[in-house]
Parts: sequence; C-alpha cells; structure tokens
Amino acid sequence: MSTTALPATALRRRCDPATLAFTTTAELEGLDGFVGQDRALEAIRFAIDIRHPGYNLYAIGPAGSGKSALVLSELRHRAATTAPAHDWCYVHNFDHPHRPRALRLAPGQASRLAKDMERLIKNLERALRRTFESDDYRNRVRAIEHAFEQRQEQAFAEIDQQARARGVALLRTQEGLSLAPLREGKAMPPDAFAALTPEQRGAIETEIEQLREQLHSVLDQVARWKRHSEAEIDRLNSDQARDAIAHLFAEFETAHPSSPELLAHLHRVEDDVIGHFEHFLDKPQPPHQDTTPWQQRYRVNALLSHQHGRAAPVIQCDLPSTRELVGRIEHRAVLGTLETDFTMIRAGALHRANGGYLVIEARKLLSQPFAWETLKRALQSGEIRFDPPDGGDGPLTTVALEPEPIPLALKVVLLGEHRLYALLAEADPEFEELFKVSAEFEERMPRDPAHEHALARLIATWVQASRLRHFSNSAVARVIEHSARLAGERDHLSGQMRALTDLVHEADHHAATRDAERVEAEDVEQAIAARRRRCDRISRRIREAILEDTLRIATTGRLPGQVNGLAVVELGANGFGHPVRISASARAGDGDVIDIEREVELGGPIHSKGVMILSGFIAGRYARHHPLSLTASLVFEQSYGPVDGDSASAAELCALLSALSGLPIRQSLAITGSIDQYGAIQAIGGVNEKIEGFFALCQARGLDGEQGVLIPTANVRQLMLSEALVTAVEAGTFSIHAVADIDQAIALLTDTPAGIRDAHGAYPTGSVNQRVEQALIDNARLASGCRRD
Repeated sequence: MSTTALPATALRRRCDPATLAFTTTAELEGLDGFVGQDRALEAIRFAIDIRHPGYNLYAIGPAGSGKSALVLSELRHRAATTAPAHDWCYVHNFDHPHRPRALRLAPGQASRLAKDMERLIKNLERALRRTFESDDYRNRVRAIEHAFEQRQEQAFAEIDQQARARGVALLRTQEGLSLAPLREGKAMPPDAFAALTPEQRGAIETEIEQLREQLHSVLDQVARWKRHSEAEIDRLNSDQARDAIAHLFAEFETAHPSSPELLAHLHRVEDDVIGHFEHFLDKPQPPHQDTTPWQQRYRVNALLSHQHGRAAPVIQCDLPSTRELVGRIEHRAVLGTLETDFTMIRAGALHRANGGYLVIEARKLLSQPFAWETLKRALQSGEIRFDPPDGGDGPLTTVALEPEPIPLALKVVLLGEHRLYALLAEADPEFEELFKVSAEFEERMPRDPAHEHALARLIATWVQASRLRHFSNSAVARVIEHSARLAGERDHLSGQMRALTDLVHEADHHAATRDAERVEAEDVEQAIAARRRRCDRISRRIREAILEDTLRIATTGRLPGQVNGLAVVELGANGFGHPVRISASARAGDGDVIDIEREVELGGPIHSKGVMILSGFIAGRYARHHPLSLTASLVFEQSYGPVDGDSASAAELCALLSALSGLPIRQSLAITGSIDQYGAIQAIGGVNEKIEGFFALCQARGLDGEQGVLIPTANVRQLMLSEALVTAVEAGTFSIHAVADIDQAIALLTDTPAGIRDAHGAYPTGSVNQRVEQALIDNARLASGCRRD
C-alpha cells in the first residue's frame, strides 16, 4: 500500500474575497439575530411563550458561544411587549409587628407611595402640633378640667360643712384627706384628745367613723367624675386629632387609588395616629433624622419599584448567593444588641425579576452554598421567603422578623455547559421538573455561502455597535477562514462568537496603529499572530529545549523502535502542538505489552485503552496460529507529566513494529492517530496544532524537503493550516500524508512495503509484516525450546 502527499490545496480552504458580494462592511445591513442558532432560538422562544409551571430554561453551550447575548436579546424583545411587573412594598403589621405585611401595587407606585408617606408623616406632625397647641384646644381642656374641679370642691365643701357641724375637721395633707376632732374651731392636738374621758373619746370616734364612710363615698364619686373628665378629654383628643388629619388622609387616598389591602392599611395607620397622637408632639427631631422611632412604623419600605420601567424586568444575577437571590434583612447595633424592622428589608434578584425573567450562570449558582436549594424552594413554592439573617439565633439579636412571603411568577434561565446540565439531571431528580426546556447551542455551523454572508453581516453589526473601522471583503474573508479554524473543520464555521468578536476588535486596533481607514486582511492576520505570540511562552520554551538537545527529538536520520509522536497542550482557549519521542522495545515473553506510563501512574485510562487495543491488533494479526511470545514496553521519552488520550496509539504501534522488524523509522516524519484492533487509523483532535507544532521545529532547524507529518485520512477535512505551512508544502519543503491504516503508515515511515498476505496466507519476503511475523515466530520457537529444556 502506498500513499502520496496531500496537495497544498487540501491543507486549507480559503475564502475568496471576490465571492463576497460587497467591498466593505459599510455596504452590509446589520444582522438582527445570531448565526447558526436556529434550533436554540426555537427552544428559547418556546420556553418564553409557554405559561405552565416548570417550563424554565437551561441554555446549553460552551463559554463564548453567544448564548448569554442571544438569551438576553430574546428576553428583552419579549419583555418589551409584556406588561411591567407589579411593585411591592413592606409595611408595619399593627397586629403582629414581627410579621411585616407585603403590599402589591401598580407599577411605579411603590416609590411614590414611600415618598408621599414621608411627606404625610411630616404633615401629620404639623397638623397635630397646630391643633393641640392651639388656644381653642387648651380652653376646651381647661373647661373640662374646671368643671371637674368645681364638682370636686363642692363635694369636699359639703362634707367639710357636715363635719364641722358635728365637731370634726376635714384636713387636707400631703397624704390626702383626713378627719380630726375640733376644739374652738381648730383641730384638737393628740395629747388634748387623749386627755378626754373615755365617753367623750368614744362619742368623737363614732362621729369620725360615720363621717369617714361619707368621705369614702365622696372620694369614690370624685374618682368617677375624674374618669369621666379624662374620658371627655380623650374623646376631645380623638375628635381633635381626627379633625386635624382627616383631610390629609382623604387627600392621600385620592392620590393613591389602589387595592383594598392598601386602603385597609391606610385606615389602620389613621387609627393608630389618632390613638397615639401624643408621639407626634414630642420634642422635634434633629435635622438629620426624619422621623421618631415611633413614627418609623408608618413609613413604607418600597422593596421593589418599576418607576422607570415600561416592560417586564430582565435581570442578570452575577453573584447568585442565597442573600442575593431572596434578599436580606439588615440590622443595626443598639446598645450592644442587633435590632431591625421592616424598613431594613432589602430585595433580592428574585424580587427584581418577579413578573419577568431571571438569568443566572449555572456554574456561579452551584458554587454558592445553598443557592441551588434556595432557588428550587422558591420555584416550587411559588413565593419568595426571606431566610433568617446570619446570627439570627444569636444572643445579641433582640428583634427577629418574619416578613410575609411575596408570590413569585417568573421565568428562570440557567446558562451552562453540557457537563453541568448532565450533572444536575443525574444528581437532582427535581431538576428536570423545574427546567423542562433545554436550548442547545451549536458549537459550529455549515460553511456555505449563506452562513458566510450571515457572518459578514454579523461582523458589520459588531463594527457598527462598537464604532470600529469597516472591514474590507478581504479582512472578512480572513475572519471567515479563522472561524473555520476555530470550528476544527474547514467545512464549518465556529459558534465561538466571543473569540470572533475579540478578533474583530483587535484587528481594528492594528488598523488604527497604521492609521488606516479600514481594516484589511493583514490587520486580521496580525491580530491572530499577536494573540498567538501572547500565549506561546510554554511552546517556545519546549521548542528551545528541543533545539538545545535538552529534549531529544530527531528530525533527520533513521532510528529503530523510535518515532515522533505529536501531542497537544491545552491552555484555556489557546493550545499548541509539539512532538514527543515514543520508543518501544521487544523481546521474547508471555504476550505482555507493558505501558510504562500506566505502570508509573502517569497514563490516563484512555491512553491505557489505546495500548490494549494495540496489543489486540498484534495478537490478532501475527499470532493467529501460534502463541504470542512477546514482552514489549512502550514509553513517552522525557515525559514527566500525565499522559492521556489514544491519539498516540498509531505512533506507539509503529514504534513497536519497528522494534520487532528491525527496520529503522524516518525521524523526519511524525505521526498522529489512533488505531482500532484491525489496524485502521482513526481521527484525532487538534490535528492543525499538532502539524504546526512539528512544522515549527523543522522550520527552526531548516526544512530539507524530507520532513512531514502523517495524519489519519479522516482528519483531512479538518485541515486549516497556517499560510506559512501551506507555502512550505507548495514549495516542496514539507509534506502532509493522509494514511487510512497502519500498513500505509509503517510503509512511509520505514520506506518498506507493509506487505499483504498471498493466497497461502504468507506475507512477501522482506516486507514489514513478514519481518514482524517472523520475529514473533522465532520468539515462540525460542520460548518453546526453553520450556522443553
């Protein structure tokens, strides 16, 4: 089997600027939407439209795919045609002060209600002071008090007159009223009373006792008059207070026509003000303090006000902690204790999004303790409850609130990757009950004229939105080519909109540095190269170590049992490829292929799987009629970190075939690919980075026309190689070979035909397969002879 090198035209699918129907993006109409996400868009709109419980949305896609922008765009578009959400406020609960009441108001009313209530409190204080400090009020109170005093004095005068007629004096002391015997119009001293005869004292005491009973009766009557007088003053106070404030509340109710709940609360406020008017007559507050602690109960906590909104709210929650989701209750320190009231209740993201849409990053939500459970509880119960504040059970907290829950009606959109979606679906059985709709964002889209034109319009949209220089058609063509490179397949375009947006901005910057009027292809190319340079520290260090022979990688000559494999290092959104030396040794044994990486616990499970498949291939092809007498070992030389993936299994097999056959391998070639048990070479990832990594090393040492890379045939459609590499292939100084199976690969690497079995089942003499099979047969005979001995 043989293969030829791929032509340069197969290494990169170019975008001809002439095929684009414009000269610059100034001629293009902006794109109102997104490219290649029709299926996700359909799911988003379905989730928005359906009004049954549980139809919240999980938008699935990698970071930078534009899912957040698309979701927000659709939500805002729909919110603009949806009625604005209700306002909510908390007010004092006169029956249960620790359970503030929640009032639902028309949009925009909460803030105005709170301000008007502050104004009403000040007006109430003025009106009540004016009324209760007036001469008319004082005269009416004095009249009631004077009437009482007159009746009291008359009653005491009558009892005093009766007492004097019977020889007894009515005395008024600091302790109250008392009775004493009279002598010559004055109270008799105690020693004079003691000098009287027993008969005289007894007669006087009888008189005093009778008068004392009458006095007690008068005192009881006076007490009743006193209570009646106080009741009259209370009625006067109530009437005065009601007359003073009635017009204020009437005006207030007229200015705030609303729900029966608000009207009932205003009536409770009015009754409470009348019942406690004296609190408004206390010493005026300092200028920096608007209300007294008592007047605080009449205020309105405008928890949520949509005074500037004419549409349903669309809220992004960037820090979805429990407090941020459901709000918090603040506290103040008072004499070493923590106190709070309903005015210190603060809204959370669920409150702000209520009646609209809430967008949350799933990763951020799951990273916050108890936040996922808090969100679930709110969605399941259909109401927002405040969790107790930190320290709510502590000894310093003297006042704890239980605010009335607020009904919840909104759509929640979670943004996350496939991994998080699968994790939630598996770990939480309630997840799919609450998020019944998923919108999967495409990571790539077909590269056809329609999508290329749509991407050009999207570039025009970004240019207009950010006020950048317009892109020429050649610059757009270069962006399209880079998009295909990001997609990992030349016949597709990438869905990584963030990366493309960044590239557009960076290309504009490079155009600005040369004071150009528009962005050209060279600016896009410079932006791509600059980004690569910013992230090439590690790749440069590895290449330097190879060039200095610290890492031994040969690119010339031939060596048995050694082959250049290719590895990829992922560094976030940026990755690079570099060659690795893979070696194999073989000897007679019991059929074991030792994976040294696995033995020292550096090899991952996928890499170990590849080695086992390799073992299966060896046994299935070469040891069908005799025991597999082989002990082989495979290793990544000078590799000191974890190794995983099966993309090196073809290289490992070639190294092992070389060790068994004794045929040296061309070190000017590198190979990548995975194998199956029948020797077919399968596609791998990162093919462009791997090829370019080996090319960069060969270029640094000097291209001689012998160097090249072997890749799986299935990866040819993914090739979007750099212009420098394509130019080298066109010049014949570097080559790319597509191989479909291990026979094609080993033939290229050893310059020896692999060989095909003839009708008798024998391989051609001198072929790679014949040499390998013969070596294994010799091992088996040797092992058999040893056993007989």
